[in-house]
Amino acid sequence: MAKYRKLGRTSSQRKAMLRGLVTALLHNGKIVTTEARAKEVRKIAEGLIALGVKEKDNFETVTVTAKVAKKDENGKRIKEEKDGKKVTVYEEVSKEIQKDKPSRLHARRQMLAVLYDVTEVPAAGKGRKKNTKKADITGKLFGEYANKYAGRNGGYTRIVKIGQRKGDAAMEVLLELV
Repeated sequence: MAKYRKLGRTSSQRKAMLRGLVTALLHNGKIVTTEARAKEVRKIAEGLIALGVKEKDNFETVTVTAKVAKKDENGKRIKEEKDGKKVTVYEEVSKEIQKDKPSRLHARRQMLAVLYDVTEVPAAGKGRKKNTKKADITGKLFGEYANKYAGRNGGYTRIVKIGQRKGDAAMEVLLELV
């Protein structure tokens, strides 16, 4: 018995398609696809969620201090004159950050090897290009999904059959996170 479905594609095409479907599932929470694809995507997605649940609390909080240029109300840097030269004025800022421990960092990099980058574009017409932002799907896996599925041993996804597709009569399903 084969270990995976070939889905009628070359290996590079198949991997790219599955990466795209897994990314869409984790970003949106549900996708509509064929039954065979959904079963393959389910394997990958459940593995990533399990990895997030396992490593969710494996970090330490660190206080970091940095010098940041002082800015006026318009957002421009404040400059002072010293020895006849204009010099930018800096202030020290401290911030608490979460630093991954080695195993969580490794898990994050394993996730990034599978997931694509997602850019969120606002629906409004004005300033669409300017207001785009990257979605942090690994952060979502470690935060939102890990907390949601912490007490659950697997079974993070559900496949609901919708019916046959009109063009080729392939069984379409809704793959969603439980």
